[in-house]
Amino acid sequence: MKAELMSELANACALCGSETALAAVDVPPSEQIVTLCATCCAGIAGDISDAPHWRCLSDAIWSTDAATQVTAYRLLHRLKAESWARDLLDIAYLEPENLEWAEAGLAEEDEDSGVIHRDTNGAVLTAGDTVTLIKDLNVKGAGFTAKRGTAVRNISLVPDNAGHIEGRVSGQQIVILTEFVKKS
Repeated sequence: MKAELMSELANACALCGSETALAAVDVPPSEQIVTLCATCCAGIAGDISDAPHWRCLSDAIWSTDAATQVTAYRLLHRLKAESWARDLLDIAYLEPENLEWAEAGLAEEDEDSGVIHRDTNGAVLTAGDTVTLIKDLNVKGAGFTAKRGTAVRNISLVPDNAGHIEGRVSGQQIVILTEFVKKS
């Protein structure tokens, strides 16, 4: 089995094209594999944040290899708090069976994370949503008050705290408590 796997291992990372520290990675729930470098493997296995390295996904999402497309889609989904990744997800096309495969893996990841952001009314918030402030909020360190009724577009979710979101108000990126917003 190991010999078969090594023969299928490509000579470059399917996502970024790096030729060093390559490994074969399963793309569940299918039995297909994709060849990834150490940086891309770390992104699959753990937390990822916006970095220049992940811009390689803009090419990988258009790959003709289904396993590469699915892997790129899942990583973009995890980066969807970033506007470039969200824009790429909006225009990306996956064949219906590949999209189902990609989303099956996302459902497993979502169940594992357990962090669900909810507004004051209990509506589930997702990255990119628009919310409205339900009370005036003094913004510490910025010297202004975010007024009730202000729409905050393209919110980002704080991954490890269900009570915090991030958004831009009056040109400043601020952290907002979910108890003071309602989904628009």
